[in-house]
Amino acid sequence: MPESKPRKKTSSAAQPASGAQAYKPNAVWFKPVMFGLMIIGLFWIITFYISEGRFPVQAWESWNIVAGFGIAIIGFLMTTRWRS
Repeated sequence: MPESKPRKKTSSAAQPASGAQAYKPNAVWFKPVMFGLMIIGLFWIITFYISEGRFPVQAWESWNIVAGFGIAIIGFLMTTRWRS
């Protein structure tokens, strides 16, 4: 009795399940920017407190704290997209 041709086996790891996305690692610049924003935000706030409000932007007064936290929060939000 003749044999039938075997089917080609596909690896389940090579093909994502229906509806799933294959994730790629982040670009090389992603981690330095992410950590850089967190550090810049921290230094912005520290500079504001150490200089007693004269630096980084004297005209902004206490809004410098909001700016520092805003910069740092952008860095923290980037951590939710971090893939290795």
